[in-house]
Amino acid sequence: MTLHQILIFAILGLLAGRTYGRISRPWLLFAASALAVFWLQPAALVRGFDFWLPAASLGLAAIVWALTLPTGASLTREDKLAAAALALGGLVLAATRYLPTPLLTASRPPQVELVFVLALVLGVLAWLASRWGRGRAAALSAAVLAVLAVLVALKAEPLTRSLSAALRSLSGQDASLATAFDLNWLGFSYIAFRLVHTLRDRAAGRLAHYGLRDFVTYVVFFPALTAGPIERVERFVPQVQASFVLGAAELQAAGQRLVSGLFMKFVLADALAYFALNPVLGAQTSSTLWMWLLLIAYAWRIFFDFAGYTHIAIGLGLLFGVRLPENFARPYNQPNLTAFWNSWHITLAHWFRAYFFNPLTRFLRTQQWPVWAVVLVGQVSTMALIGLWHGVTWNFLIWGVWHGLGLFAHSQFAAARKGAPAPARWQHALSVLGTFIYVALGWVWFVLPHPEDALHVLRVLLGMS
Repeated sequence: MTLHQILIFAILGLLAGRTYGRISRPWLLFAASALAVFWLQPAALVRGFDFWLPAASLGLAAIVWALTLPTGASLTREDKLAAAALALGGLVLAATRYLPTPLLTASRPPQVELVFVLALVLGVLAWLASRWGRGRAAALSAAVLAVLAVLVALKAEPLTRSLSAALRSLSGQDASLATAFDLNWLGFSYIAFRLVHTLRDRAAGRLAHYGLRDFVTYVVFFPALTAGPIERVERFVPQVQASFVLGAAELQAAGQRLVSGLFMKFVLADALAYFALNPVLGAQTSSTLWMWLLLIAYAWRIFFDFAGYTHIAIGLGLLFGVRLPENFARPYNQPNLTAFWNSWHITLAHWFRAYFFNPLTRFLRTQQWPVWAVVLVGQVSTMALIGLWHGVTWNFLIWGVWHGLGLFAHSQFAAARKGAPAPARWQHALSVLGTFIYVALGWVWFVLPHPEDALHVLRVLLGMS
């Protein structure tokens, strides 16, 4: 989100807080979130896709909602109104193509007839999902695989480039100009995990019944759309449905979060960006001392950037009566890597723990694997996937494996020291410093695009250049 978008959302929150007695807060959040998907979506280089991608986000949410309906549940009046609002809203947005300038989309929307066909197709798919797919293990598993396949296609540059070339050809554009950046689907990394969370919980029989309106709001809630955190549906929907008054205490809490988040993101992170490690500075720097300074600056820049966005999301959520979960809790003050990952991108780590690490390690235990092997495979594979979630590249994979091996080493060390006395203060301080250095060295793989670039920087850091 840009500064002016954050300001407009904050003003909307202040105005909405004065009108909840006269309008429905759940419907307001539904409408604001659905429209914000289009407004926040950046311009796409494939013609019309800054409209089609947000529309696909809403359509996927509706189809997954239909798949997760309880057996025997029928559509309520509220569900029908929400479905009609989504379809009608898309048609109205498409009609703005006849205005001199687009209202919410980054470029001119597609023809109204095409949008009508899309709404019809999505409606039929949702009806089929509700009629024949709801609650069926095969349908739920297929939906999970489909969502993850789209995520992989967007994260793997060769696949994204090929997909962009095909779409450019269909739209009459030059396919030879296709790049991996043509399909910037805003927020899909987080949308995908919310959808998989609900599909997996439905398959396990843990998902309660939610209406279409509140489910769509959960999936595309605008404060958390672009950078998380990843909330759970059972925590989110009750907050939307609860009564809320924007009082002085709520306003103060939201204001503090917004101010701190804006300062962290747009002052500290942006200032550090001038001399933080990047591919150009990494290639040009040969001094060990300067390389360490660049790396430390990057470590703090990425923290202030991510944590700042989280503060902004939480602050905006508070203005609308939704308390989003914390995502960062002083991660660089932690004495070991396990504690670091319990305080860095907390909701992402919890998601992978719940839907990958725990099921995998339970299965491996049934295969009579030794405990150390279960822990090693579980931690390394989980962290490798977290790395690939950022992008399907060798460097992100190595970054994930780096953290997985570090977590395994710490788990074995902690098991060996079980029952030992608590460390002295100086030992704790050394542990914090050592953990920070290990995490910072991992950022070398994260920030640089190619393994050879990272190896060069590591050699300079170790004085081996």
